[in-house]
Amino acid sequence: MARKSWIQRERKREKLEQKYRLIRRSSKKEISKVSSLTEKWEIHGKLQSSPRNSTPIRLHRRCFLTGRSRANYRDFGLSGYILREMVHACLLPGATRSSW
Repeated sequence: MARKSWIQRERKREKLEQKYRLIRRSSKKEISKVSSLTEKWEIHGKLQSSPRNSTPIRLHRRCFLTGRSRANYRDFGLSGYILREMVHACLLPGATRSSW
């Protein structure tokens, strides 16, 4: 199980990213449309003035059940360990379990 503080930090980043999403997209479109370098620098300054944690690159996928940040499967939203346990318990239809 991940630390509660890490999970809360990630949720805070998600909220910030949603808040600044439209501002970032519109300013990036403006940069591509503008031809002069000085105007591009001004728009780039707007991008840099927004919080760092509002960028989508800083978001991490976490396991839905445990909050684990590594070895996540996008299709299920679960970590590999939990996914394997669920397959062995026959909770995921269509998945075959492996044993060796």
